[in-house]
Amino acid sequence: MILADFPSAYTNALIGGCLIGLASLLAMVLTGKIPGISGIFAKVLKPVSGDFAWRVVFLIGLVVTAGLFIFLREPAPPFEIPGGRKAWLFGIAGLLVGVGTRIGGGCTSGHGVCGTAAGARDSIVATLVFMAAAAATVFAWNTLFAS
Repeated sequence: MILADFPSAYTNALIGGCLIGLASLLAMVLTGKIPGISGIFAKVLKPVSGDFAWRVVFLIGLVVTAGLFIFLREPAPPFEIPGGRKAWLFGIAGLLVGVGTRIGGGCTSGHGVCGTAAGARDSIVATLVFMAAAAATVFAWNTLFAS
């Protein structure tokens, strides 16, 4: 099967995953730092001399690139929250993810992409734990609150 035979959602995911992996590798090779988003963001909030500017540029790049992508693509259909869930629950979930990344010493980009690729045992364990927790959370939510 060739790439053109894949539905576009799979093609986009494959290309996006490859770009994330390539960008992470490039960042590690050029800076010697693991580009985990939660760590980069946390150290912007508590800056260290000489270690601030690249973090701000990195975060601006994330936002600008997403904005450019949205601007250059066809308009997407309006986002609807599935299953009648409330938007404020997603806000709470986001805050809990942020707390979890601080407790776990990193996020999916730091542990899941870079740490596992480097063969770091703590990153492999962390990735397995947060993937299992995510699956359990979705299962529990759908079991308890399914309509």
